[in-house]
Amino acid sequence: MANKDYESIRVERNGAVAEVVLDRPEALNAMRISFFYEIKRAFEEIAGDDDIRAAVIWAEGRLFTAGLDLKEAAGGVLGSGGNGSASSQASSNLSAYQTIKNLQDCFTAIERCPKPVIAAVHGKCIGGGLDLITACDFRVCAADACFSIFETKIAIVADVGTLQRITPIVGKGMAREMAYTGAFINADRALGCGLVNSVHADKDATVEAARQFAAEIAANSPLAVQGTKMVLNYADEHSTAEGLEHVAQWNSSFMLSKDLEEAIAAFVEKRPPDFKGY
Repeated sequence: MANKDYESIRVERNGAVAEVVLDRPEALNAMRISFFYEIKRAFEEIAGDDDIRAAVIWAEGRLFTAGLDLKEAAGGVLGSGGNGSASSQASSNLSAYQTIKNLQDCFTAIERCPKPVIAAVHGKCIGGGLDLITACDFRVCAADACFSIFETKIAIVADVGTLQRITPIVGKGMAREMAYTGAFINADRALGCGLVNSVHADKDATVEAARQFAAEIAANSPLAVQGTKMVLNYADEHSTAEGLEHVAQWNSSFMLSKDLEEAIAAFVEKRPPDFKGY
């Protein structure tokens, strides 16, 4: 997979696994506005690549991300939508609204991506970093990781997805503690509340753990894995009855695949299956 003129990230290929790497360590991986659009492009490309079956997000440098690039934000990019041409307060507000909606959609591209996405976090994960990793399917972290919904500390409301996604992950009380205080929680608390699935010794071990998870996912039938993600995403937003109806329709449409035939043959022949995704 070629990098497409990215400035804040790079995208690499490791077999059937894509790796999206935050690659602005000299700026603590602070998120410029262009970063959001690069993430969207990367995950749209991953979504459309049939040879990719899972993805991992990790970061270069001494921390995962310092969150929004406040220097850029202070220049008025968010307030004006980046065009500086507002002719009234109403049009300026509309421009800001449209910018926020666009940035939300950039991280929702991770959630929309049919391939499972694993975040591997080390060091501090601040503000927009929570928006990013809560859009992933699950997270692992290093022992030095800590997490903060920092926006409250700088007098804004987190608006790119954390507040909408974190409660089902960590529970109502923990979500509100984090959101109201802006305080950091360490790796142990993150594990205890379910924000992360596992804690590892250091950054390298964390990235390797995420790669192992991704490889295990990639070894399964991509039709089944991607169908499972779509069914889970649907279930998150609907009642149990609606979710059951959705999965019944899904399986009645897509269960009879060559991958299913291969799974049965591999079981009978006592060998690992070789899934092709059709």
